[in-house]
Amino acid sequence: MPEQTPRQAGTASTLPPPSVNGSAPPPPAAAPVRRRRLRTSIGSARTALIVGVLVLIVLVIFIIQNADAVKISFLGAQVRLSLAVALLIAAIAGALLMAAAGTARITQLRMVMRRDRRRSPQA
Repeated sequence: MPEQTPRQAGTASTLPPPSVNGSAPPPPAAAPVRRRRLRTSIGSARTALIVGVLVLIVLVIFIIQNADAVKISFLGAQVRLSLAVALLIAAIAGALLMAAAGTARITQLRMVMRRDRRRSPQA
């Protein structure tokens, strides 16, 4: 039977003690260190520019393929314009409504945070 050495005072080991018959599990392998890619504002702007150009190309193709004029009636007003422009106006109006709703919610949350900060003074 092999002799076990006593641990030094004040040291702790995270490994299990060695077994008598040598069947202790091997120590865990160190995980490989992954480097994080740095994001810069120029890189983000470049990506946004590329995406914007691609969306613009798709939009131009859409407008060219849907150039037929349609009659649009809304609350008694009648307008005749191309289908693509009408759909584009509808999409912009929807985006503006969603932005207004999001802005209202963010403003509401900021007001709640300010109120909570005033009620609980920090020490």
